[in-house]
Amino acid sequence: MKRREVVIDTETTGLDRKVDRVIEIGCVELIDLMPTGRNYHKYVNPQGQKVHPQAFKVHGIGDVFLSTKPTFKRIVDRFLEYIGDSPLVAHNAAFDIGMLNEELDRLGYAPLKNEVIDTLEMAKKAKPRARHTLDALCSTYDVDNSKRKEHGALLDAGLLAEVYVEMLGGRQFGMELNVATEEEPETVRPLIRPRTIPLAPRVTDQDRAAHAAFVETLGDKAIWLDYRA
Repeated sequence: MKRREVVIDTETTGLDRKVDRVIEIGCVELIDLMPTGRNYHKYVNPQGQKVHPQAFKVHGIGDVFLSTKPTFKRIVDRFLEYIGDSPLVAHNAAFDIGMLNEELDRLGYAPLKNEVIDTLEMAKKAKPRARHTLDALCSTYDVDNSKRKEHGALLDAGLLAEVYVEMLGGRQFGMELNVATEEEPETVRPLIRPRTIPLAPRVTDQDRAAHAAFVETLGDKAIWLDYRA
């Protein structure tokens, strides 16, 4: 059965879970660690909660821009439908999932019950002494983040999806397949199991006799005579 995972990131008005609001949600769908292109992206009106100046420096999303966007109430059902019960992959997941759960609680919805995979915790276990920011992980796993001038939920979810696949050895596996396909195509063959019991002959004695009679009508130079047993 194919495994679906949703890589998710949010941007917020600030860091206070009880006061600040989610203002952007970005999701990237993975099926068996392959991006499908079926992504989810929404900006959200924080309903009067101002974007903190420090938060604005990080993501560049301002109050005027957000004033025309839908509220969380308007997008919540479609968002929940999109993520379904799939595992959620996030970097510092406690923050993103915590902020989303606060938004859900304000509307009387139950908190998310999805399995959560935290790439920050994965990175700390893999390389305890290294830096574990998304930019640092992009550098470690050779993921191109040159377009990341500011934080953005969908952009960051896309980068995180690449990093997550790399952390699980995805690129190494993919590169091996490419080498075999492009440089050594003769080593790539379909899996065909040999028959243990040969098939019964499909040509009957009557067919052979009819064919022999036909060959006789072609004359002495007929090419078929070269293949006669």
